[in-house]
Amino acid sequence: MKFQIDKNDFLEGLQQVQHVVSTRTTLPILSNVLIEADGDSLQLSTTDLDVGISGSVKAKIDEGGSTTLPARRLVGIVKELPSSEVSVEIDSDNVASVRSGPSFFKILGLDKEEFPPLASFDEAREFTIDQKVLRDALKKTSYAISTDETRYVLNGINCLLKEGSLTLVATDGRRLAMVEQDLEFPSDDETGVIIPTKAVNELQRLLTDEGEVRVRLSASQIGFDLNDSILVSKLIEGNYPNFRQVIPGEAKYRVTLEREVLLNAVKRVALLASEKSNSVKLAFSGEELKISANSPEIGEAEETLSIKYDGPDLTIAFNPEFMMAPLRALDLDEVYLDLIDEMSPGVIKIDEPFLYVIMPMRVTA
Repeated sequence: MKFQIDKNDFLEGLQQVQHVVSTRTTLPILSNVLIEADGDSLQLSTTDLDVGISGSVKAKIDEGGSTTLPARRLVGIVKELPSSEVSVEIDSDNVASVRSGPSFFKILGLDKEEFPPLASFDEAREFTIDQKVLRDALKKTSYAISTDETRYVLNGINCLLKEGSLTLVATDGRRLAMVEQDLEFPSDDETGVIIPTKAVNELQRLLTDEGEVRVRLSASQIGFDLNDSILVSKLIEGNYPNFRQVIPGEAKYRVTLEREVLLNAVKRVALLASEKSNSVKLAFSGEELKISANSPEIGEAEETLSIKYDGPDLTIAFNPEFMMAPLRALDLDEVYLDLIDEMSPGVIKIDEPFLYVIMPMRVTA
């Protein structure tokens, strides 16, 4: 096997697949990238047995073939090569000779036969969606995925295909983010699956604002085909909780707020939130919103925003990070905060099919 390749192309292709490589593995092959040379391109693949990714990169192939090489080590070497032209030759013992300008490296690889094949989707259900739409929906929800491994069904995004719409939901039990999107698919393909966090993160890396992504679903796997790359992942088994029951009913009061102004105010005030309570208070009164936090050992902070509010005086406290997360992920100028009372969840909405439920915290004097 022998090929020449541009250093930057090689590095970009390797970096696109290296995140899947497991840092802790008892199987050495899972630390390697599968390199297959054929025609005028290299196919690069990695897997950790749960998530797998494959992408192609242009190269001048003198002699086809395949091998596996240590992924992170190879990325480190290619990054430091002195010349833009890289020549790679692999012998029958999977020993790679890498040359670039005055530099020479010999890297020991493993046989491709040991590399686990990526899942195939012969009998899969299939639909397509605009990359921009999916990218936006994941950005608006993925920050609310739970990191608590004891509640493994929450360690991913719940993806529902029903009645001509795609619904994405993420929750960690203290907040919930949901996006709904119109989507055409056959009615007999209605389903619900949970896509694990690692696959969601990799997919967000691959998605662009152009073109479509082909999504394929089998009983236990999901595949995404986009931009000359394929991402496959096991699905999380189990039943996602009934999230609709935590979405509050009709709000009593709605406050319209400038997203960036609110985000920056909460960010500043949170600097003095106490580590123990980790909360900021929102006090609504007349045409004024006071955002405050205090820490007995350090001091206190307060910001005042002008608002339109016609309800009674109301004070509610939220975790500042939970409050800022959706404000960072949204890009519209205005957001709405829907409230019922001090003890009921607050709901952030926008003029699009999105909502974010945030549980209140105990208000301390």
